[in-house]
Amino acid sequence: MAWLKGIISIVLLVGNTLFWGIPLVVLSLLKLALPFRAVQRQLLKGLNRIASLWIATNNLWIRHWLKPDWHISLPQTLSRDRHWLVIANHRSWTDVFVMLYALHEHLPMPRFFIKRELIWVPILGLAWWALEFPMMRRYSASQLKRRPHLAKHDLRATQKLLTHIDRTPVTIYNFAEGTRFTRTKHEQQQSPYQHLLKPRAGGCAQVMTMMGHELSGIIDITIDYQYGRPRFRDFLCGRSARISLMARRLDIPGWMPGGDYLNDTHHRERFQAWINALWQEKDQQLSCTTVS
Repeated sequence: MAWLKGIISIVLLVGNTLFWGIPLVVLSLLKLALPFRAVQRQLLKGLNRIASLWIATNNLWIRHWLKPDWHISLPQTLSRDRHWLVIANHRSWTDVFVMLYALHEHLPMPRFFIKRELIWVPILGLAWWALEFPMMRRYSASQLKRRPHLAKHDLRATQKLLTHIDRTPVTIYNFAEGTRFTRTKHEQQQSPYQHLLKPRAGGCAQVMTMMGHELSGIIDITIDYQYGRPRFRDFLCGRSARISLMARRLDIPGWMPGGDYLNDTHHRERFQAWINALWQEKDQQLSCTTVS
């Protein structure tokens, strides 16, 4: 009866989204129509509250309806009153639900780096805009080599988020690989990692440049689908195999905040070496636990 469970899960997810989507759309339209700083600050608080209730309601039906086999390990020093940067690997849409389930009660409201094309998703696209998620255009290395100024588009998206960061504590989430892992992408990239795609350092580096001194730390998350394929429909049907989420808190190296990733070659190479070393540790960890 997994298909029936999946249908009910879709009804619960869509119903929850539509229920909270109505007040969210109203506040979003007000935010668009009333470009006054004090008003927008209050509207953003309301939008955050609605988004938090959406996440909490999702977590309820996940916990009591799906009852997933998730093994979650978190550090003890997290706080909802501080700013954080979360870096994670990416395998499936399920990743987002696992992380929100694990971290919602421990960290402030999330802001994900998302692809700009997702702004056209009904209701959610408007929500992501109103909540000031940084919307990124993904360019290939060859495109950036031919037209280096394109990198500034993503920089402006990050700046928009960080300019208003004083309004409320946030958690900035970054799937550093930029896309979900597949074997095809892995082969196309000729990735040096067995279980991961190559990480992109730019988004994390811009966060560190603009607000590194305000962050309380980096939360490094490794999501491990230990058996089978990480398909979202299996999650909705309650038949996804064991998933492990392992989180650790990293201190921010003193050289990171305030650096110029775009124009300082030495800083860029140092940041790329740091995230590559982090990814090598993740890959080794996944090699020790993953079963094909």
